[in-house]
Amino acid sequence: MSLIEQIDKNRLPQHVAIIMDGNGRWAKERGKDRSEGHREGVVSVRKVVEAATTLGLRYLTVYTFSTENWNRPEAEVHALMGLMVAAIHRETPDLMKNNVRLMAIGDLDRLPHEVRTTLDECLRQTSVNTGTTLVLALSYSSRWEILHAIKALTEEAARGQLRAEEVTEELFASRLTTRDIPDPDLLIRTGGEQRISNFLLWQLSYAELYFTDIYWPDFREEALYQAIRSYQQRERRFGKTSDQLNQS
Repeated sequence: MSLIEQIDKNRLPQHVAIIMDGNGRWAKERGKDRSEGHREGVVSVRKVVEAATTLGLRYLTVYTFSTENWNRPEAEVHALMGLMVAAIHRETPDLMKNNVRLMAIGDLDRLPHEVRTTLDECLRQTSVNTGTTLVLALSYSSRWEILHAIKALTEEAARGQLRAEEVTEELFASRLTTRDIPDPDLLIRTGGEQRISNFLLWQLSYAELYFTDIYWPDFREEALYQAIRSYQQRERRFGKTSDQLNQS
């Protein structure tokens, strides 16, 4: 029985988030430029999105470019931006064919004009699709997002539109960039590192964490299926005991 046949389609995670790590190390081990790792990583994104649509996952978020990534060498950032434009332009027809809706979260105003224009056009075209939603975390960091939400609430309070006692978890979450997206059930990180790296810190409170040594350019359909199989073998208690879950 193949891995995909072992997956219980009735117990899929509603939202899978991925920290795509290891592009540079993948390239270095092969004596290639880091940009080759990023290019091969785009292929992995395509394969994983196709696998997600095959399974029927509702949401897939990929950590595409962090605010910290702006501090990388200028040449690498420039190459990444160029790759992003080309990838979004090239992949839009497949997103349409596979009924995938694209969303983007992060400080998008920092993106170069060409990237933003290409992204906005893809967002517009795919907005009619009703299948898997692919969320790109671009120029994103969780600390930036949380501070942005706090500033929004503070401004509302300063205008007399909000009292401190009215601030709830739900209200705070509604000011985050992910307000229209359910919290992730499963976080996958490739590349062997075991940390969250300023990604969806609020939203990952109860997510299952899955770490793999596989570099992102080698992470394809079977690796995603393996991660979901691991997720389905876990008991999610959300603070309750096993006995309480069995009684419900």
